[in-house]
Amino acid sequence: MAEEIPPFREEAIFKYTQNPNPDWKFGSGLSTNTALGAQWKADEDAGWKLFDPAREEPRSIYKLMTSAIVPRPVAFVSSISAAGTPNLAPFSYFAMANHDPPMISVSINTRGDAPKDTAKNIMETKEFTVNIIAEPFVEAANFTSVEAPEYFDEWIGSGLTREPSTIIKPPRVRESAFSMECELYQSVPLVPPNKSNPTGYLIIGIVKLLHVRNAVLDKNGQVVDPHKYRSVARMGDISYSRVGEGFRLPRPPWAEVEEEYKKMKQ
Repeated sequence: MAEEIPPFREEAIFKYTQNPNPDWKFGSGLSTNTALGAQWKADEDAGWKLFDPAREEPRSIYKLMTSAIVPRPVAFVSSISAAGTPNLAPFSYFAMANHDPPMISVSINTRGDAPKDTAKNIMETKEFTVNIIAEPFVEAANFTSVEAPEYFDEWIGSGLTREPSTIIKPPRVRESAFSMECELYQSVPLVPPNKSNPTGYLIIGIVKLLHVRNAVLDKNGQVVDPHKYRSVARMGDISYSRVGEGFRLPRPPWAEVEEEYKKMKQ
């Protein structure tokens, strides 16, 4: 299989293109005046397959959802237990939750009936860092997902560098171009209906400090340049994806479409 796959291209591949249908008009919905839109519409004739989580094995739903909810950014979480044992692990159930104050959310499944080391550490110590994974060290980061005993040190196995945080104990990953020092805001046990034990924990963290490499900032030094960032995301099974192409879509002012909307609603 490896021989059939072309080698990784190290050059930056991100570029902007036009949006899929530059001629889209207010209220027109799915545009079928492009080959892509026409095929998408035609595919409706094949119908839909229904999956009922109550009738499916959890593993089957996991495979389906992780293949469909893509691409997913990866939270590379560094934490320390109450006894001082470090832990480093990636989680793709991850999102920005708020910006004022800045918050992120990470959902972490249980191992059996017990929380995984990362969730346990965060709930005990209330501190953790979230680091964004980039192409140059994705193999090292991926290695930390190995199912290992609690005493295993992922920092040693991955070869990544512990960089002291500024205000919390868990270190950040020096190789990461974007890291956040976080304090626990809330942990929510995810208990299935009619069950007593959680199958996961939703961790909501408040971001206290952000560390951004100067090399990935845009010329104004205020936002990250996607051409330089080289972040990766999770797809289904063991697949990762790169950030390849993007397009910009401005939000139309309400004043420009209000009258047309009123006419359509009549």
